Amino acid sequence: MNGLLAFITWNPSTEIFSLFGIPIRYYSVLFALGLLAAYFVVHYQYKDKNIPEKKFEPLFFYCFFAILIGARLGHCLLYQPDYFLSHPIEMILPVQFTPEGMKFVGYQGLASHGGSLGLIIALWLYVRKTKLNYIVVLDMIAVATPIAACCIRLGNLMNSEIIGKATNVPWAFIFVQEDMIPRHPAQLYEALAYLLLFLINIFLYKKYKDMLHRGFFSGFTLAYIFIFRFFIEFLKENQVGFENGMTINMGQWLSIPFIILGIGWIIYGIKKQKKIVK
Repeated sequence: MNGLLAFITWNPSTEIFSLFGIPIRYYSVLFALGLLAAYFVVHYQYKDKNIPEKKFEPLFFYCFFAILIGARLGHCLLYQPDYFLSHPIEMILPVQFTPEGMKFVGYQGLASHGGSLGLIIALWLYVRKTKLNYIVVLDMIAVATPIAACCIRLGNLMNSEIIGKATNVPWAFIFVQEDMIPRHPAQLYEALAYLLLFLINIFLYKKYKDMLHRGFFSGFTLAYIFIFRFFIEFLKENQVGFENGMTINMGQWLSIPFIILGIGWIIYGIKKQKKIVK
């Protein structure tokens, strides 16, 4: 088989259709589907734990805006601060100002680290209002989070963004919108890893939820996602120029605190559980 024919040529349209002149993109739809799937999973857990419906109702509001604002600010301030600090409106609104005028582009640039931090903060505000246990709520969110993360990475794949490094593996993707070089489909690797984590979480919740200590799911999910994120970065191209001179890139540096937090959460929970047993 000749050269490029052995690889997967990837060149989908980023748009599904246009509605009143506004492009509806695969990324936006997948982002929404991921959050919707997570919503139903968390809702199931609230019912399973007999938590009143009125306490569940405001949760989606907190989560949606926390993830969106945190992820957006995380990207703008950590990856492209020079540009966005001089274009603050583009940081807030999904538009870009060009010589031809204002153009709707969607939120092109969301950082998972910022979204995770935003969610942790928002849930703290949420439990202050609802008087629920913070760790219990974090655990329920953690069970559902990977399915949302999976959909987001599939959205990145449809956008041909966050591409992998050049490779000759037979499943390499040629991202036509980027170049004609076969590359690791890093977005797909992440999507599959997060889907696997979601299935593991669902299995553990269904079979062993009464045996696992508080904080297990939040610690396990954090550690799994960001350990995988740390190592997958070695197969990705750097997202911004200043990363080229770094031993490990920005995504890897930002993953380390979440890995420590996740492992620490698990250890803390185990120690606390042992004290209760004694």
